[in-house]
Amino acid sequence: MLFSGIASYVQVVYADNQKFSECITRIGMQAKSEGISDKTIQQVLGNAKYSQRVIELDQRQPEFTQTFTNYFNARINEERVQRGRELLVRHRTLLNTIQQESGIPAQYLVSFWGLETNYGSYFGDWLVTDSLATLACNPRRSNFFTQELLNALRIADAGDISPERMIGSWAGAMGHMQFMPSTFLQYAKDIDGDGRRDLWGSVADALGSAANFLRDLGWTPGLNWGYEVRLPLNFDYSLARKDHMLSMIEWAKLGVTAATGTALEPSTQPAALLVPGGHLGPAFLVTKNFYIIMRWNRSEFYALSVGHLADRIAGASTLQRAPPADTLKITREQVRQLQLDLLALGIDAGEADGVMGSTTRHAISRFQQKTQRIADGHLDAALLIAIREAASTLSQ
Repeated sequence: MLFSGIASYVQVVYADNQKFSECITRIGMQAKSEGISDKTIQQVLGNAKYSQRVIELDQRQPEFTQTFTNYFNARINEERVQRGRELLVRHRTLLNTIQQESGIPAQYLVSFWGLETNYGSYFGDWLVTDSLATLACNPRRSNFFTQELLNALRIADAGDISPERMIGSWAGAMGHMQFMPSTFLQYAKDIDGDGRRDLWGSVADALGSAANFLRDLGWTPGLNWGYEVRLPLNFDYSLARKDHMLSMIEWAKLGVTAATGTALEPSTQPAALLVPGGHLGPAFLVTKNFYIIMRWNRSEFYALSVGHLADRIAGASTLQRAPPADTLKITREQVRQLQLDLLALGIDAGEADGVMGSTTRHAISRFQQKTQRIADGHLDAALLIAIREAASTLSQ
């Protein structure tokens, strides 16, 4: 019988291989009940390997949080810009066709491609089915990864790619655009007409699928992601947060100009102001399409990098105001203590999870306001000490 045999074929490097084997058998039964073929189940689950390294990566907490400066500078460089411009020219006919159908400008698709896999030069080196099997049989996020493993089986069952070619990241993201299997099933398209949705070997399929995804997320054709801007002296930086939208006309009335100093376009288009590196770094007005990019990846830093790289690929110059030099290295535990301190001071910093997200930065801004500092939400060593001292004094 198929399922009685799966456990005996599972190859594992795991102290308790019986537990992993039993988990894989259960998933195999579920796969069969959901219509996945015996051949695919045996081919994939019958050879599933447990990876302790995947578990280690899943549990890894980076020692230091990443600043906008080191995130942005690691991803935006002249080599990546020039390569993106070359590929924009090389694939111009394809990209124009995709843009006409989807409304997604070519430079954005190339930018996502550059940030996700450095234009297809690195997909990851993990067998996706083994990674997903390992994570599915780990209690931390078992339900999520079980569904992704089942979706990977469906992809193989459909003949889009053989399981051994399903290479990606340790967490299961795949191909040129690093789609999870669920995203693949919903949005992958056969653009080159060979009868398969191949996001590894077909640039056309990969770019067309990315455009399909962005269109469904709600991309507004003809709308830029955002703009670098210049802020006046004595600007109220407490207005700089992603949930505070004003029209371009209203921002202009507050003294905001284009980064070059020219007037903003007199538009009713709503935009939010972001200062990811604080008042000494660049400022951006971001539109609805910025938030669409964040639905691809929830990081503000990622969305800013996608937008700026797209602009550079399309011919724009570097930022008028470069990200400031990094002055602070802060650990996740220090961020967690900061969040606890802000909460103790009666300032909502969200969950004390050690993640420096927008809620924590807004809480820092509120502390800055209360203590007559520039309320840009940017943390430096002196401010970290001031918040700790204020919370300690309160508790005494």
